[in-house]
Amino acid sequence: MLAHTPNLQPFAPLVPLCPRGLPHPFLKWVGGKSQLLDELRALVNATGGFGAYHEPFVGGGALFFDLARRGRLGGTVHLSDGNPNLIDVWSGVQSHVDRLVDTLRRHAAKHDEAYYYAMRSSVPADPVERAARIIYLNKTCFNGLYRENAKGQFNVPFGKYANPTICDEANLRAASRALARASLEVRSFEAVLDRARAGDLVYFDPPYVPLTPTSSFTSYARMGFGDADQRRLGEVFATLDRRGVMVILSNSWTPRVREIYGAFNLRHVLARRAVNSRADRRGAVSEALVSNF
Repeated sequence: MLAHTPNLQPFAPLVPLCPRGLPHPFLKWVGGKSQLLDELRALVNATGGFGAYHEPFVGGGALFFDLARRGRLGGTVHLSDGNPNLIDVWSGVQSHVDRLVDTLRRHAAKHDEAYYYAMRSSVPADPVERAARIIYLNKTCFNGLYRENAKGQFNVPFGKYANPTICDEANLRAASRALARASLEVRSFEAVLDRARAGDLVYFDPPYVPLTPTSSFTSYARMGFGDADQRRLGEVFATLDRRGVMVILSNSWTPRVREIYGAFNLRHVLARRAVNSRADRRGAVSEALVSNF
């Protein structure tokens, strides 16, 4: 591995620290990293500082928001994902938070099971309406999942929550402030090779390699994320390493992951996941944290 160029001004704040714990993820995301933040913080601290921050599978953005909340982002921030519906949401929070809040309030006032299914089948033309629709569905669907069918249509059933928080205005506004200087794009994870430079930090949180043949978490987008994609990601990781970019990756603790990333630092961690429809089948699962430093 190459020696990494230290940042001359490590951890200069991008946004002020927020003592109230805001912002935090505004979407519940399968495999979200809130439970692993202690381990991820330790890895970030071990970098000694970094230039730009890149997150090509932004998802719920738990690590990004943690870094922003603690003033650990000093350089450019690049957030991206291959799912355009997800980036619609992030862009709505970033640039149109007033309209987004107003729209979510309207959804909250009308919320019931019939309204949920009407919204699920709708296809708004307006990008802010699309963003509000995804947040509304995420807050009110079964188990807070985001899943698309082969046609790219959201297909999670209604969740029977007594009082879901559909419009968390304070957090949405804090998230909008944190995103003020961030770049948001619909791009493949491989596009990080066009931007990342020596001394930058890249965090990959891809759809995980399934622990079993029936436990795939890759349906967040219509195209899925199969074995060939996992191997291409491993090649991108290795290329970034050769260029002196600092890289962190999370995935499942499986033989395939250990094979792909065997040349790097692998840590076994446990995280509690709650994506099974049966509560007795939820619990701690083995995950891998990989770094090249």
